[in-house]
Amino acid sequence: MKLYGRRSMAGGCLAILAGLVALAAPAQAQNYPTRSITMIVPFAAGGPTDVIARIVTGHMAQTLGQAIIIENVVGAGGTTATTRASKAANDGYTLITGHMGTHAASVPLYPKLAYHPEKDFEPVGLLAGTPILILARKDFAPKDLKEFITYVKANETKINAAHAGVGSVSNVSCELLNSVLGVKPVGVPFNGTGPAMNALVAGQVDYMCDQIVNAVPQINGGTIKAYAIATAERNPSLPDVPTTTEAGLPAFQAQAWNAIFAPKGTPAPIVAKLNEAIVKALDDETVKKRLLELGSVIPGPKDRTPEALAALVKSEIAKWTPVLKPAG
Repeated sequence: MKLYGRRSMAGGCLAILAGLVALAAPAQAQNYPTRSITMIVPFAAGGPTDVIARIVTGHMAQTLGQAIIIENVVGAGGTTATTRASKAANDGYTLITGHMGTHAASVPLYPKLAYHPEKDFEPVGLLAGTPILILARKDFAPKDLKEFITYVKANETKINAAHAGVGSVSNVSCELLNSVLGVKPVGVPFNGTGPAMNALVAGQVDYMCDQIVNAVPQINGGTIKAYAIATAERNPSLPDVPTTTEAGLPAFQAQAWNAIFAPKGTPAPIVAKLNEAIVKALDDETVKKRLLELGSVIPGPKDRTPEALAALVKSEIAKWTPVLKPAG
């Protein structure tokens, strides 16, 4: 009888404890954030994901009343950092700025991927779209895209293409380009798009596909050349760069994106508060100006919700899987 009584008391204590935890969760979410937030960026400082993350989170920090500390974690096309983020505590204090590579293309490229973009993350909000450009070192022989196509096909075993690691945007977008052209040049991986761009500027590699955010200053400065932008319309930040359709390669269309994700199970009120901060940042005139100057495409109101981001991730996985599975 005594043993039964002790078990009953223990069970009662556990029930009370569970109830207290349940009550504490909404209160914790309501007071969030009470300390600084770590924003993992899965590439080196200076790359497009890093730049966009810093612009938007700078304003988010003002809204939330706490610092957002950027932590650059490089490796394996962004999947090293994304794996780490997926295993972080789901309390809203560790987030990640992911993109098309880490949260879509990684699925077909890495059969043993340690996370799944849909199952292991809570989508928070889309930050920006980033059109893809076909770029080359400034002294690369072809003068325009038609000459580029002919030259690459004739010299595919002699030339190389830089990228930020298998699964990165620069990698998968050039895999799409190479698939359209029917070529397999040598790929040269770097720990981030920033280092890859530096190698292109230095003339150490021949060409690359990159997000517009990383390329506008270099193109305008004449340190690299741009053959075309892979979107339906020209970009206001680079009005002289033709679209791939105008330049003779309509089959190559590509636009990346950057978005914030939280570990799975992050309370809905915290996700909502973070999303609200993103929306305020994207509506801020200074933030908009900085993003547009870099060539980013700012998402409209209906594309800024967590639900819209979840749908985007699902559709992007479906889009890139048939393209990249053979490459993987």
